[in-house]
Amino acid sequence: MDIVQSINLIAINPTVRSGRPYIVGTTVTVADVVIVKLYHGQDPDGIADWYGLTLPQVYAALAYYYDHKAEMDDQIRGLIRRAEELKEKRVGSTGGGVLPGFALAVADIFG
Repeated sequence: MDIVQSINLIAINPTVRSGRPYIVGTTVTVADVVIVKLYHGQDPDGIADWYGLTLPQVYAALAYYYDHKAEMDDQIRGLIRRAEELKEKRVGSTGGGVLPGFALAVADIFG
């Protein structure tokens, strides 16, 4: 008889991070982890150091991403569009725009 284990490290709450999946006990979203992995080329150890996470938290976020890839890619594209809108409006800018180069580089990954 198999005993299925559940790792409860990812949560979704409409009042936390606009309802985006996040790592329990943090405000780090699954999208944050994925962007650092794909855009910054960080491996799981680097991501854990980057955000002060444990490896199980990082792997849970990556597992969630790959299990919900189409939905997550759409969500990340939405974040890119929002960053581009803010950049056009120069919101939060002191002249350099919001996250210079970020939206274009991430758009290359997520189309």
